[in-house]
Amino acid sequence: MRVMIILKADAHSESGVMPDEQLLTDMGRYNEELVKAGVMLAGEGLHPSAKGVRVHFSGRQRTVTDGPFAETKELIAGFWLWQVRSMAEAIEWVKRCPNPMIGDSEIEIRPVYEMSDFGDAMTPALREQETRLRAQLDANA
Repeated sequence: MRVMIILKADAHSESGVMPDEQLLTDMGRYNEELVKAGVMLAGEGLHPSAKGVRVHFSGRQRTVTDGPFAETKELIAGFWLWQVRSMAEAIEWVKRCPNPMIGDSEIEIRPVYEMSDFGDAMTPALREQETRLRAQLDANA
């Protein structure tokens, strides 16, 4: 099972405050454990929303809005993509994570859709296309 681990932003991450050396060291050690365990597939920190944009879709129209975005609690400061056996395993790994923020913080865990989740909507042609695209992504990695 693949899960996305979503690190929620806070006022400090949104203002561009960088982690101190101790947190970077602790997080590096934690990421190393994840990699050695075969859990971590990807992970990155994100710049503050002031450097981002949102694209709103309404029918055929697209509207681009520049950051920053007001609701910090709805923003993401970083993410990991993990391969785990279960949600319980993902929870145990998150509990071991150093606190990623200066104050209180929150990490969300969400399962990633797999082809099997789409049932009959995933035709053989779509399954073949998905398999081919994933192989191309792996080759580019």
